Amino acid sequence: MRNHITVTIADQEYNVVAAEDESYVRKVAAHVDSKVREVLENGRISAANAAILAALNIADEYYKEQETSENLRRQLKEYLEEGTKLKMELSEAKREIFKLQNSKK
Repeated sequence: MRNHITVTIADQEYNVVAAEDESYVRKVAAHVDSKVREVLENGRISAANAAILAALNIADEYYKEQETSENLRRQLKEYLEEGTKLKMELSEAKREIFKLQNSKK
């Protein structure tokens, strides 16, 4: 389903058509608005230049988060591999204990 939503970014209204629900689109637009306003507050530049700088800032955040996410995935994979290895070692130790207990009888 397509949603038609009007959002405001830097005092300019935009009509957005999106498959996502309205609350999500508004959340994204609010983030963009915040980033554009942040750039506009830091200097006298045009709205177009502010939009480009805001886009660069958002892209920077995106790539840093993507890198963090990849590092977490890698770390999780290592932990899972270590857990599997420890389970195998535990199973082997239990077998050895069982053998030792049975050989004493």
